[in-house]
Amino acid sequence: MDLLSVFGFALGLIAVTVTMLLDGGSVMALVHFPAFLIVVGGTVGAILLQTPPRTFFRAFRMLPWVFFPPKHETARLIDWILDWAQIARREGVLALEPIANDESDAFLKEALNLVIDGIPPPTVRAILETQLHSREEYELGAARVFEQMAGYAPTIGIIGAVLGLITTMSHLDDPASLGKGIATAFVATIYGVASANLFYLPIANKLRMVIRKGVRRQEIIIEGLLGIATSEPRLHLGMKLGSFMHDGEVETVAPADAGDDDGAEGELPEEEFRESPIDDRKTA
Repeated sequence: MDLLSVFGFALGLIAVTVTMLLDGGSVMALVHFPAFLIVVGGTVGAILLQTPPRTFFRAFRMLPWVFFPPKHETARLIDWILDWAQIARREGVLALEPIANDESDAFLKEALNLVIDGIPPPTVRAILETQLHSREEYELGAARVFEQMAGYAPTIGIIGAVLGLITTMSHLDDPASLGKGIATAFVATIYGVASANLFYLPIANKLRMVIRKGVRRQEIIIEGLLGIATSEPRLHLGMKLGSFMHDGEVETVAPADAGDDDGAEGELPEEEFRESPIDDRKTA
């Protein structure tokens, strides 16, 4: 769980309610179902009008990522790829076939199979990058749903306030109810502005960050598997893949041994480097 997202969500709500109390108001004054209905219903209606159903439902399936983002263990993935590179240099790429058969990640499985099948590296790159860009655009489009909701919500909140004022002004014969009616009318504006800036925009930005991390993982897979296909030395491949790591991430990529290129002393025992990527793969 992303505790910072939970803390931020709670802090935003607490800040609004505590401010209301400090000003001498009542929290219950912010509870108004008609205002909630017009803001949420109007915002969702506008989004449904402009968004393809597949993208709309994908956006809400991605919503849990705000609090439970997918785990992308980049350093461990790099270690696996470097181990696979050693296997391929010793025994050929066909030795990676059992690993590919057991792989649960669809993108990684396909990348392994393309290399095992001997597809030319430029073709492998073209296929994988096309899939990567297509998936990235699809998921970014889903994240933009929340950004677009942030654009509609404040305006619809103003519409709700105006409708509330119209209703209030129609009861001018009862001056005692005017103050309460006007205050209630502006609750819709609060709902619209608050939902846009406390929820919709932060959710959109958080989803974009999570998507970018997933894209980086797939970029590592592409570069790593192409390095295996071209028999790139382990040292060079490790340095290339390590460049994807950000500051502050735990770096566990094992350094290449001096005898890596010719299979001399210093390489891992065959049983160790053969088993490690298979045993830990499911936790990625």
